[in-house]
Amino acid sequence: MSSTLLTQPPPTTVYQLSFPAPHVLLVTINREKARNAINMAGHVEGDAIFSWFDQEPSLRAAVVTGAGKKAFCAGADLIEQNTRASGGQTRQQQRQQPTVMPASGFAGLSRRQGKKPIVVAANGFALGGGFEICLNSDIVVAAPEARFGLPEVNVGLYAGAGGLSRIARSAGLQVASEVALTARHLTPQEAKEWGLINRIAKSQDSVVAEAVEMASLIASKSPDGIVISRAGVRQAFETASMERASQITEQQYGRSLRDGENFKIGLKAFAEKRAPQWVPSKL
Repeated sequence: MSSTLLTQPPPTTVYQLSFPAPHVLLVTINREKARNAINMAGHVEGDAIFSWFDQEPSLRAAVVTGAGKKAFCAGADLIEQNTRASGGQTRQQQRQQPTVMPASGFAGLSRRQGKKPIVVAANGFALGGGFEICLNSDIVVAAPEARFGLPEVNVGLYAGAGGLSRIARSAGLQVASEVALTARHLTPQEAKEWGLINRIAKSQDSVVAEAVEMASLIASKSPDGIVISRAGVRQAFETASMERASQITEQQYGRSLRDGENFKIGLKAFAEKRAPQWVPSKL
């Protein structure tokens, strides 16, 4: 699959990139010894990777998971933060390392708007920023062993990468308050009951494959239709008025969709009773 890429991905020290199915990118957080906690460099690298993903014509959906079986992502690299806060870094190290999270948030995902869908394969603990990634992703498939939580209050912090707003909007005031104020872990069953994840995988070993299957299903649909449908759902999530959200989506995308190639391809394939052969989205 990588041979069909029209552009090359940015360099990374934190993530492993692979292509498990046509038009699907798999991003693995590759810091297993640190329970896949993300250091400051990882936020910048993630932002670059997912910006590239949105622009790469051959890719239509992405899956994000963590290395190993213990954790999807245990949150921020608190060891790095402590070293920085205690003055344990040289001035050169401080200059070389980023100090500000990108606008797209934790790992370039927790506040990402983006264009193409992200499916999370939560293979283990998704805590702090790891849970904030899930809360802003389009679809979450969780292993039975996964656990979700916002433990920031245990270490004098708060979930500042967008998670508080999103869990309150998705699950309601009382659920969000319990999760944020008690720092307790949620089981996949609880997270699913409260609308925070989509499905529970058959096993930990199958969670990535099931997420890739979901991403492949998405990637088989009209690239234009997927981009606009995702934008419309997110517009409704962000906008107080449902009707206004519908108006904004139509104003931004309606004409481009109807003037685009995939609109014509889809209608012609339907009329001829055959599978459409989509082209890359130009939206």
